[in-house]
Amino acid sequence: MIIDAHTHVWPDAIAERALTANRLPGLQAVGNGKASSLATEMETKGVDHSIALGVAGAAKNVDRTNEFIASLDGETFTPFGTVHVDLPVEENMASLRRHGLHGVKVHPLFQNYGLMNERLWELFEAFGDEIGVIVHVGAGGSGAVNELSTPRMLREIVRTFPRLRLVACHFGGYHMLAEAEQELRGLDVVLETSWPPALSEVDPTTVRRLITQHGTERIVFGSDWPMTDPAKEIAAIRALNLGDDAESAVLGGNLARVLRLDV
Repeated sequence: MIIDAHTHVWPDAIAERALTANRLPGLQAVGNGKASSLATEMETKGVDHSIALGVAGAAKNVDRTNEFIASLDGETFTPFGTVHVDLPVEENMASLRRHGLHGVKVHPLFQNYGLMNERLWELFEAFGDEIGVIVHVGAGGSGAVNELSTPRMLREIVRTFPRLRLVACHFGGYHMLAEAEQELRGLDVVLETSWPPALSEVDPTTVRRLITQHGTERIVFGSDWPMTDPAKEIAAIRALNLGDDAESAVLGGNLARVLRLDV
């Protein structure tokens, strides 16, 4: 079974506007951000299940984002909701529980707060091992925004919250691979493989080394749809020749275990 750890969807009425507002420099979406389109992509490109991520850029949008993401077809998607540091911990947790959500996406670049934010750490404490977290780590913008979420910050979070079920996107450091390799060596954290516009643009020798050094049991496949083509990202993983068991684990087995997915 292939499970995609990293997809973004929005309500049909705002998907185009959301994609335009959240566009990162130098990247062009290959999909339209609609759940129905993602479901079609999955069926045609061999993805059995996807984590659908909701991200609220402002506190006022948290509950409506969680309501939308929780409404998606559970056979196709596992919904991950959103939190925001401008809301009290109790209000964030109440929204997640109200909509039956057991995971969140944290995206400092789009939400405009850093991984060292005090309220975010209070949320991590509240999550315990109940709420899984998928977090963007690394660059993606320009200037100060690239310092909101670094591999060193991730290391501090992992050491401070050992019970937190955390998945770090982009190998733990988008466009910060050297720092990620240094800071995360030996750390018990799950790393996700997406790298827009395509994982194939990263030297495969580097990718293979990162995966084998970190441990294939702590690597999960993610595409970052609609910013990449899932079929090409799967092909890039298979081209690494990790071996049948390791490849199967990376493409789905590891994520099912870490996030306790019933798929």
